[in-house]
Amino acid sequence: MLEKIKRAREIVKEADAVLITAGAGMGVDSGLPDFRGNEGFWRAYPPIKKLGLSFSEMASPHWFKTDPKLAWAFYGHRLHLYRDTTPHDGFKMLLDLVNEKDENYFIYTSNVDGQFQKAGFSEDKIVEVHGSIHFLQCSKNCQDRIWSADDLEIRVDMDLFEALDIPTCPDCGAVVRPNILMFGDWYWNSRRTDAQQARFDHWFDQILKNSQKVVIIEIGAGTAIATIRSFGNAMSKNYLKATLIRINPRESEVENENSIGLKLGGLEGLKAILE
Repeated sequence: MLEKIKRAREIVKEADAVLITAGAGMGVDSGLPDFRGNEGFWRAYPPIKKLGLSFSEMASPHWFKTDPKLAWAFYGHRLHLYRDTTPHDGFKMLLDLVNEKDENYFIYTSNVDGQFQKAGFSEDKIVEVHGSIHFLQCSKNCQDRIWSADDLEIRVDMDLFEALDIPTCPDCGAVVRPNILMFGDWYWNSRRTDAQQARFDHWFDQILKNSQKVVIIEIGAGTAIATIRSFGNAMSKNYLKATLIRINPRESEVENENSIGLKLGGLEGLKAILE
């Protein structure tokens, strides 16, 4: 482990650019649940355990049509949880690192919690591949619009697990939903994420053009929903000047020879390679 940490530190030091990739495990040290398995999900939401719903069953656009009180109990509670959460010290370490690299960085995350923006990272340097809970859209996507959730307040009766407020679309009157990609989701408006992806593509084109060394620091990305892991694997495999450092307490295995796996929690791993 010590040899791996030493090598990881050297790679970070030598890198021209930083690509931070993060899954749900990134928020654990801030006190956020990572919904690992049904038991983990149900510990975070005991009322949903009584309903016998898994995370994938609960995270569905279906409920905004059939039971919006339940849908907004779940997403309304999460919205306020993320608003009230303070990003852990690892975010500050990463922010210091990218400042040292003249802000030559990008963030690629499956998290919808907005914690990177809250920690001070630039809105223009983040790709939220599954959208963000801090933005809203019509559940029918009637006018192809996305707007801020900053003014939205959702009161939740936690005993009944029902939302007391159901926001509706100003254009058609349908129930409003978060601008998040859910399971079995045909109405997600991807315009905001598409724009983020376009900015990332432009950034990476410059990396390629200038033949820069990239360190990919992946934190808390599991195999259950492998979007982030697959992205990091592909980047480190297809671009020889990119090295992946995978920080994960349970699934630290790496696929490529030039990758490093650290069996550590998010904050612990970031302290090991950045302090």
